[in-house]
Amino acid sequence: MIDLDVLEQHLDRTLGETHFESFGRRYRGKVRDTYRVDDELILITTDRISAFDHVLRQAIPFKGQVLNQVAAYFFENTRDIAPNHLLAVPDPNVTIAVPCEPVPIEFVVRGYVAGHAWREYRAGRRQISGAPLPDHVKQSSKLPTPILTPATKAEEGHDEDISPEEIGKRGILDSDTFDHLKALSLRLFERGTEMASQHGLILVDTKYEFGRRPDGTYIVIDEVHTPDSSRYYYSEGYDERLRNDTPQKQLSKEFVREWLMEHGFRGEDGQMLPDLPDGFRVEAARRYIELFEQVTGTPFEPDTHPRPEQRIREALDRYIQRDGT
Repeated sequence: MIDLDVLEQHLDRTLGETHFESFGRRYRGKVRDTYRVDDELILITTDRISAFDHVLRQAIPFKGQVLNQVAAYFFENTRDIAPNHLLAVPDPNVTIAVPCEPVPIEFVVRGYVAGHAWREYRAGRRQISGAPLPDHVKQSSKLPTPILTPATKAEEGHDEDISPEEIGKRGILDSDTFDHLKALSLRLFERGTEMASQHGLILVDTKYEFGRRPDGTYIVIDEVHTPDSSRYYYSEGYDERLRNDTPQKQLSKEFVREWLMEHGFRGEDGQMLPDLPDGFRVEAARRYIELFEQVTGTPFEPDTHPRPEQRIREALDRYIQRDGT
């Protein structure tokens, strides 16, 4: 595990955003800055962190590197199930990707009643996005089988649950395409579950995003099984904690949401977004790195360059000039 002193030293060296005007117009997402050069996308995963569809003002040391490298790890280990957008990783924070038209739906797969599913269940609702939730379950209970609970991918504001029927009515996807992407999502979740189990983890829930190529084929985009898109529990002690109604030991971004809720923020209109104290930022970084090491089974090697944007620029220049052009 990384020395906490290293995390503290990098609190003022985080990658908040990039400014690469020579690569053209930047699209600034919640976490990634995206550029397009010729027929390739440059996806730069920053250290920004979001919750409740809001980007917090403070960044988390090495978070972008963790996300980018975990995503690359799972992209490489799921190509046999579904093609994806990954072409190269020329820098710890950078993915070179295939451009495509994003599907405006997140394919959320849930294997347990946790997070949003638990909040909906506790509010008395027994279905999410048309998928039924069983009666008489506890928080963190395993579902009989994983369920798909699609959500809209909003440009602004909150994502919203949406049923397969509504997806068809709105003309977002036809039923055959939806069924195809649903099947891929469930197979990816099965693979993620198997890989997590090998490292003492339970893949609780996650989301998948897809893009459409000009030839009409669909590929996986964005990220796969990262701590921003997924929730993991530790396998050891899961059953005992469930019996005793005690919180599960987990690796995910949920602790950030919980901290915000404890400080009166749930993403609702008119609420003030609180600032993250340095101690919490260090703890968040430690947890992200812990998940990297646990889920990949390899030690995390932080890139401690004092100027990450300069490092990325140099790496991209080398990549673009790789053919001597």
